[in-house]
Amino acid sequence: MRIRMPGPGGTAASTTIRIVVASTMVVLLGGCERLYRDMYDQPKYKPLAASRFWPDDRASRPAVAGTVATSAGVYAGASSGRRGAVGDAVDVAPERPLVPEPPSLALLERGRNRFDIYCAPCHSVVGDGDGMIARRGFPHPPSFHNDALRGADDAHFYAVITDGYGVMASYADRLAPADRIAVIAYIRALQLSRHAPAAVLPAEVRARLPQTR
Repeated sequence: MRIRMPGPGGTAASTTIRIVVASTMVVLLGGCERLYRDMYDQPKYKPLAASRFWPDDRASRPAVAGTVATSAGVYAGASSGRRGAVGDAVDVAPERPLVPEPPSLALLERGRNRFDIYCAPCHSVVGDGDGMIARRGFPHPPSFHNDALRGADDAHFYAVITDGYGVMASYADRLAPADRIAVIAYIRALQLSRHAPAAVLPAEVRARLPQTR
């Protein structure tokens, strides 16, 4: 006669079933991990790689008509998708100039509003790269008042806002194209505020400037 001793959680049979189920799950999960790695390690083309399959020897193909952007800019290499979140970022930076000359007061006010919300935390309200986040350990961005960025064209700023640069993420999902232009207009105003020649100032403003000998 065989005597079955019940386990702490039930009969010996139920314990055996639990062991079998647990073992099966481990095997299946191991297979999922292998499948997951195979998806990432499979042969594939990198962006802008060469390919003899196409007449122009380029693996990257132009989008067909009606294509809906799933990811763009800094998200293009990610696996999260973010469908439509940065769809307008696929636009190339417009040609210079972007900011009308002279910019309207409404455009500058909009630019200041967006700049103070999205840019000032790192770049500071005056654009010198000493924002509150940078003071707390985040890498300091360059000052908008250095010679390189004073000489940069509008398309450069537009591309950086759209695609990000270095540790700066893309702001294409937070700043619409029109707002990017408004921010650029305000950056130009900040730059002018520190480098405007006295000759371009109104007479009443020049009268208040300290006189130099």
